[in-house]
Amino acid sequence: MTASIRFGLDRLLADPALRRPLAGRRVALLAHPASVTRDLTHSLDALAALPDIRLSAAFGPQHGLRGDKQDNMVESPDFIDPLHGIPVFSLYGEVRRPTDAMMDSFDVLLVDLQDLGCRIYTFITTLRYVLEAAARHGKAVWVLDRPNPAGRPAEGLALRPGWESFVGAGPLPMRHGLTMGELARWFVATLRLDVECEVIAMDGWQPDAAPGHGWPLGERSWVNPSPNAPNLSMARAYAGTVMLEGTTLSEGRGTTRPLELFGAPDIDARALRAEMQRLAPHWLAGCVLRECWFEPTFHKHAGKLCSGLQIHVEDPMHYGHAAFRPWRLQALAFKALRRLQPDYPLWRDFPYEYEHDRLAIDLINGSELLRQWVDDPAATPADLDALTVPDETAWTAAREAFLLYR
Repeated sequence: MTASIRFGLDRLLADPALRRPLAGRRVALLAHPASVTRDLTHSLDALAALPDIRLSAAFGPQHGLRGDKQDNMVESPDFIDPLHGIPVFSLYGEVRRPTDAMMDSFDVLLVDLQDLGCRIYTFITTLRYVLEAAARHGKAVWVLDRPNPAGRPAEGLALRPGWESFVGAGPLPMRHGLTMGELARWFVATLRLDVECEVIAMDGWQPDAAPGHGWPLGERSWVNPSPNAPNLSMARAYAGTVMLEGTTLSEGRGTTRPLELFGAPDIDARALRAEMQRLAPHWLAGCVLRECWFEPTFHKHAGKLCSGLQIHVEDPMHYGHAAFRPWRLQALAFKALRRLQPDYPLWRDFPYEYEHDRLAIDLINGSELLRQWVDDPAATPADLDALTVPDETAWTAAREAFLLYR
């Protein structure tokens, strides 16, 4: 079968003319386990095999170049790649921004990262940091573009000024609808960066085409970009389920369906689903919520039987891409739990992504607004819409200038 879509990496490998500007320059690669070619060769190996590319260094984001780190704030060390003999620098270890010494190791940085289309996924923050460092050091950044598997829909509150963090790279909504290449263009423009930034765009990506609606189902294998991103269903649900990291509810870490289900030993999932249906049935559109039981093998509630709900978005009969709103769905679950068990200890107070003074749920949402809405007994779904819809409308208009795929 001939693939009708080509990712940026595959185009660069296939076309010597695209690579010509790299001649005589030292090239570094920022990548992770999902940085693979059409035939599943890792981009580091594929680039190293080209006689006209001089690889001088590699970089790994959160979870590492090899993707071996399971959870947040589990750092990766620097090391020498045993096959290629080049230094591999960690951008999730002693530093999250590249140091001067790291920047001295290359002339052009190729960024080949599969993203999930969610503001909190830290690869986009790393993209911002390397663009800023490249502007300061006079280096070039080339983004080898890949699909946004969650597609074009935008959803969620925009991050408020002062709430920037490693899980909040800028005033984006939770679900932003851009590719890494488009995000790079947006960062360069909005941060006013004077930097050589090239995007090797994809050929044939149709973000709205069924059945993948962003991911080329049937054409490309899914490789986990991080340990708990095992499939397309997770990517679709993630803009909502990631909020569970800021709660005492399990997000399914320690099960085979992380970030597609949620629950706890001391909740009644059937009653929760009924209350969600009563409060805002229109927020449950585009998916099926199924009552389930699970026992995490590690992480929150390890070894305990949890009553929970799984979000099903894989069946074309049940999944409605334009209707599905994962952020609202998860917010509604929190609201319903507050209604059923007002004193439930929902918000988890712990160090989150190197922040110790602010609640994780607020860092995740880029403000206190979502938590305040959940905790206010008088606040309704319409009140959250009134806060959020203007953000979504403004973002959809603002991003238009940076779209590479129509």
